[in-house]
Amino acid sequence: MTSAPIELEVDELPTRQRHFRVAVVTETYPPEVNGVARSIACVVKGLQARDHAVQLLRPRQAGSDSNGPGHDEVLMRGLPVPRYPHLRMGVVSKRTLMQLWAPRRPDVVHIATEGPMGWSALQAARQLKLPVVSEFRTNFHAYAQHYGIGWLRRPLLAYLRKFHNRCHSTMVPNATLAGELMAQGFRHVNVIARGVDTQLFDPSRRSETLREQWGAAPQDPVLLHVGRLAAEKNLQLLVDLWPVVRRHHPRARLVLVGDGPARPELEQQLPGAIFAGMRHGEDLAAHYASGDLFVFPSVTETYGNVTPEALASGLPVLAYHYAAAALLVRSGVNGATVPLGSPAAAFADRALELLADRQRLSAMRVAARDGAESMGWDGIVQGIEQVYASAIDGTSVALRAGAGLLAPAVRA
Repeated sequence: MTSAPIELEVDELPTRQRHFRVAVVTETYPPEVNGVARSIACVVKGLQARDHAVQLLRPRQAGSDSNGPGHDEVLMRGLPVPRYPHLRMGVVSKRTLMQLWAPRRPDVVHIATEGPMGWSALQAARQLKLPVVSEFRTNFHAYAQHYGIGWLRRPLLAYLRKFHNRCHSTMVPNATLAGELMAQGFRHVNVIARGVDTQLFDPSRRSETLREQWGAAPQDPVLLHVGRLAAEKNLQLLVDLWPVVRRHHPRARLVLVGDGPARPELEQQLPGAIFAGMRHGEDLAAHYASGDLFVFPSVTETYGNVTPEALASGLPVLAYHYAAAALLVRSGVNGATVPLGSPAAAFADRALELLADRQRLSAMRVAARDGAESMGWDGIVQGIEQVYASAIDGTSVALRAGAGLLAPAVRA
């Protein structure tokens, strides 16, 4: 007599989360106000929430040198960035970082910016045989043409390629940018999307009091722009757009949040516009939520963190069809995009089309928020963890295979 076959039920157990010691190197961090600072702060917060030990290395900032909660903070000497005195680039030697990391080796070094501090960190990590992951966040080589130094474009691109190709992995926010970089000779590129703080950026922060300060009644359309006021942001388009909008909507308001070297000239070219300057935290979120249409003319972004921040705030977005807008904006649903390379008149036409129907614009506000609610940072940080693990495992294999090399770090 043969027994019946035994049926086995197999449960797929989740992979055990690994906990890493991460050294995060960045030359910009809050309270500085820019997309890199805000997003890398969200990454640090997300890593801490998932029980990774974070060591944050950044330049010393006037009036904000207290250690942040939950991570070891190492403050380095900093120098003002030309044209951006409120930003500082880190100045630290490779030897200093080697002395810092040799006694207690991080599992991985995460370099967010490619400035002098990032270069020293890369050199120190390579000397210590530590795995390094980097991020490509800013099109410095593309900015050159906006400052009369177009001849520097190729040397800057060569530097960036050399920098990132010495890392185990370079994280970029979208597949389009990844393809562009790989065509330029960049290697080991990984696509990791960007998230948005959906608790901070929320439509509930809309403020009629703030709108009254802008001179806007409840039914008056408010166009909002958030970002650095600088040549590379294509703000001449706003200068051209604004008179067109005012001819059709005399009660409209234009609010620019941010600062930069182009502000004095823009104040002359945009009489009547509200220049709100730098805004932080809940105040910044209230400015987003109190607008009616986010206008973003830049064509030099690697991603454009302001796009998901606007959408999460319930603000329809008008932008060129590339970077974050190409991924997140659905024309007619939560805003509109204009093909890259289109004339300014096409941008103006879409703006007038969106402003013509207030009821439709209100529906877009709801759709903007609904689409953004799935872009929280936890899933993004999990993707970053996978990049870390791949870099660490790859380095460990290389170390074991090499003769006379340092032993891999032991993870807690």
